[in-house]
Amino acid sequence: MRVSIIGTGYVGLVSGVCLAEKGHSVVCIDIDKEKIEKINNCIPPIFENGLEELLGKNIKNKHLVATTDLKRAVLESDISIIAVGTPFDGKNIDLTFIKKASEQIGATLKEKQSYHTVVVKSTVIPGTTDEVIVPALEKHSKKKAGIDFGVGMNPEFLREGCAIKDFMNPDRIIIGGIDEETMKNILQLYENFDDVDMILTNNKTAEMIKYASNSLLATFISFSNEIANICALTKEVDVKDVMAGVHLDKRLNTIMPGGERVNPAFLSYLEAGCGFGGSCFPKDIKALVSYAESKGQKPALLKSVIEINKKQPKKLIDILDDHFESFENLNVAVLGLAFKANTDDMRESPALLVIESLIQKGVNVRAYDPIAMEEAKKILGTTNIKYTKTLDESLDCVDVVILITHWDEFDDLHISLNKLEKQPLIIDGRRKLNKKHYKKYKGVGLNYGK
Repeated sequence: MRVSIIGTGYVGLVSGVCLAEKGHSVVCIDIDKEKIEKINNCIPPIFENGLEELLGKNIKNKHLVATTDLKRAVLESDISIIAVGTPFDGKNIDLTFIKKASEQIGATLKEKQSYHTVVVKSTVIPGTTDEVIVPALEKHSKKKAGIDFGVGMNPEFLREGCAIKDFMNPDRIIIGGIDEETMKNILQLYENFDDVDMILTNNKTAEMIKYASNSLLATFISFSNEIANICALTKEVDVKDVMAGVHLDKRLNTIMPGGERVNPAFLSYLEAGCGFGGSCFPKDIKALVSYAESKGQKPALLKSVIEINKKQPKKLIDILDDHFESFENLNVAVLGLAFKANTDDMRESPALLVIESLIQKGVNVRAYDPIAMEEAKKILGTTNIKYTKTLDESLDCVDVVILITHWDEFDDLHISLNKLEKQPLIIDGRRKLNKKHYKKYKGVGLNYGK
């Protein structure tokens, strides 16, 4: 199929590259000329595992091209995918970008003779596609949805850091549409995806599935952190041991006929840490809460999920407070700045709150991340923070090491520390380190006593 994708962020660019890899002819559209130039020169404007290689391959074989010309791209395609951002403004999701895209697509459809399908991949609250996007398309095209063009909803389930793998090997494909013709056309996008469970439904249900999925995973995380905070109140109880016991429940962890256990991926969300971040979970849970409240519902559980997560990074500061009476001349290394490993995304990262709190206390902060340093500088600036080029440089003469994002590079942190004359206090915000390897170790879900 000939596909036009509006928006070249994580969702838009990854979707475009992967659909091109599957044999479709793809045009990616963005108003940012610099991003378009980078893409056409095989330089991804975002960091994502495997993206650079796949982008270069499909640009060179001309399966994918980027442009600022939305009109031409829509006119020359069979299907348009809207993948622009929908940030949360504190009360509602901001539909500015998606409305603008819908208006521009609609104005183009006015001049188009053939049937065209518009697909929303941006995350939007239930009703947005039918009640906001369809009217905008009809108004600006002077045509009728379901007769002259189709409109569908196809939510994404991509995890940053492994988004290409998730797209190319999906666990499900959800297709919403206003009619059978719309869903039929969207199905053509995925005809080369074998053995994937698909759900064909209406647009509102498709929109809700995305929110329900993210809300469940975020709830797992906040539940685990609530348990961790209770474990920390009792000596000789470690949340890591507690959750290991929980994971062995056969309702969570399937036991095969031969006795082998199959560890489902979702168990990684049932682990204690310093909270979730990123562009999806915080925004989506808040948006769903706001939507529910606008309908007269009080979503107490989801509000608790947000509140627990908001407070969780402070647990790392609480550990620090409990160990030092004075912060004068205290040197602290913060390891891992992105909200998760294998991405440079700093949005809602727990590292932001931790570093800001350290600076307020007058601590000398060193920061290190294998990928996200430049993005961190854009948000945190360079005042009162020393960004180090290597892990070893960040550890030199520090009193405390706070691990926030666990990159593979940090697996052997103890080896680097063994080279030091003075052993710092380790505060493990992800509980990924082996506490037996460290002389002075504290972490989320452990008793905070000295």
